[in-house]
Amino acid sequence: MTAPSPLHTPSVRELTVRGLILGALITIVFTASNVYLGLRIGLTFASSIPAAVISMAVLRALGRSSLLENNMVQSQASAAGTLSCVFATFPGLIMTGFWHSFPFWQTAGLSLAGGIAGVLFTIPLRRALVTESALPYPEGVAAAEILRAGGENGNSKSLSALVGGGIVAGLFSFACSGLQILADTVSITGAAGAAVFRLSGGLSLALLGAGYLVGLAGGLAMLLGCVLAWGVGVPWLTAHMPNPEHLGAADFATAIWLHKVRFIGAGAIAIASLWTLVELMGPVLRGLSSVFRGRSGTMVPDADRDLSPRSMIGLFAVTILLLGGLFAAFLAPMAHGIWPAVCAAVLFCVVFGFIMAAACGYMAGIVGSSSSPISGIIIIAAVLCALMILALESLGLMPAEMMADGQTLATGFTILLLSAITATVAISNDNLQDLKTGQLVGASPWKQEVALIAGCVVGAAVIPPVLNLLYQAYGFAGAPMPRPGMDPAHALAAPQPALIAMIAKGIFTQSLDWSMLCIGFGLGAVLIGLDLLLRRRHLALPPLGVAVGIYLPASVSVTLAVGAVLGWALNRKLKERRSTTGGFGEADRLPEAVTEHDASIGTMVASGFIVGESLTGVALAVLSGALGRDDALSLAPWLPAGAPAILGLIAFCAACFWFSRKVLQK
Repeated sequence: MTAPSPLHTPSVRELTVRGLILGALITIVFTASNVYLGLRIGLTFASSIPAAVISMAVLRALGRSSLLENNMVQSQASAAGTLSCVFATFPGLIMTGFWHSFPFWQTAGLSLAGGIAGVLFTIPLRRALVTESALPYPEGVAAAEILRAGGENGNSKSLSALVGGGIVAGLFSFACSGLQILADTVSITGAAGAAVFRLSGGLSLALLGAGYLVGLAGGLAMLLGCVLAWGVGVPWLTAHMPNPEHLGAADFATAIWLHKVRFIGAGAIAIASLWTLVELMGPVLRGLSSVFRGRSGTMVPDADRDLSPRSMIGLFAVTILLLGGLFAAFLAPMAHGIWPAVCAAVLFCVVFGFIMAAACGYMAGIVGSSSSPISGIIIIAAVLCALMILALESLGLMPAEMMADGQTLATGFTILLLSAITATVAISNDNLQDLKTGQLVGASPWKQEVALIAGCVVGAAVIPPVLNLLYQAYGFAGAPMPRPGMDPAHALAAPQPALIAMIAKGIFTQSLDWSMLCIGFGLGAVLIGLDLLLRRRHLALPPLGVAVGIYLPASVSVTLAVGAVLGWALNRKLKERRSTTGGFGEADRLPEAVTEHDASIGTMVASGFIVGESLTGVALAVLSGALGRDDALSLAPWLPAGAPAILGLIAFCAACFWFSRKVLQK
């Protein structure tokens, strides 16, 4: 039997009551911030790293803290912060007229059921995607480095690199998003005849750091996807499609990418996700076998022990009953003969949820939780869910009321089902990142899984009041205003709920354009074939990485690629130094110096970039929510036109230079 790790002696705190309470308090802040940001701009931030930093500060002040206790806090808080991704679906029920507010028990219950399913799915996936995988998990590695640097064994130079990176990124982010004197993106638009070309990059140090941690293969795959989207797809479609609204070149190119090319990426993600699951089937089955074979906790080392099979079966049964009850409660007042639809919906949540959990976990392992395209997964789920309902209707198993009155009930039921799916894939996406952190710091997986479920409980309780508060304060674009006299110009954009509602309604009314999705399906198959050919030459082109690059904004893909290339160049330079044996006057001391300031310093600086921008984003989100505006500190009106873009690019290049010097210094 493997000896237990010294970290797991009784004297080491890990899963504690005070840690659970602290995690719950952090959850409230991060969930509210993420829901607000998601409804305002359609993006959220990963909360695991900020949670780790806050946890270290608070628990250190309380005394007798440990690295493992801090890890449990960040696991719980990050799970709850990620559960806020249900902002992408629930408001669609208000936009379609089914709800006039967010009922607590239905909203919280579906969020909780989907979240618990996500945690359960990550248990066998942990072995397939973490234990037996070489995926980089940039945010998980960054969180582990932060926890180590803050622990008793933390290296002062590593901690200095982390703090330095955090300060630089925090100041940069504050200047971009707070003072608005630096642009957060730069773009160039050109035309060749009727074709429009556009190149853009994000000036984000967090993305730069994530790219450094992702590595060259993942970064270049995403860059290829970006080139296919903006160098092939957008120019071709802008040259052959009408522009009835007479948009400018940049706006027309963006509209084509958003409404056409992005669906190609979603289709490619669907095919690549299925292929990823096929490739992972062996490790997943071994993981399931290992989980249910380990009947006695004494037979499994603590550092590799998951929740017991009995606990998993019990939680899974509760999840199934909760989903079925909530789906039935939604349909019962408006339809008869609902049970075939309810059973099909529950089965869809389980089967599709597990498939997408694997795909999202793989994508998070490549690009990190923040950049994983959950929106693309939700689009795929919306299409498949609507097709499932149509198939049941053709078999006579769907209530007649479902398809009456313009299929509005079918649209609402699709959105409700998608809310549970969203919670599942979002939690799976984040939890595997947390489990990677736990693996690196020696945490007990089963205790982390308990903390993750606790995070889902707290997050599910917080989400309904936050959604109601934001709806009553601002309203949603495209939805009835909650109170008379409200200014629609101040309504939250809520882009994802509007898109999901449009897709579901478009399928049921047969008005959805399938051409782009079908092109994406074909492209995904081509990418898989190309990857198989390259593997024979010991090369790789991750199909899912390319598909993600098509789907994500160019500002994300390009900056991640810049970070990946920068990391490759710096690590190559370090290897050259390490192999130097003479000729520089420091032949004996040079290898030791390089070892002390090797790529781990780069990892810490990159982690600091993610920490600094994340914490600044939290602070600015809270400020924006309190003041009801996001330009309260803006100095942009005092600057000449174009100055923020120039200043932002200069500052970004300066930060890259500082990063390189920090990594290469002896």
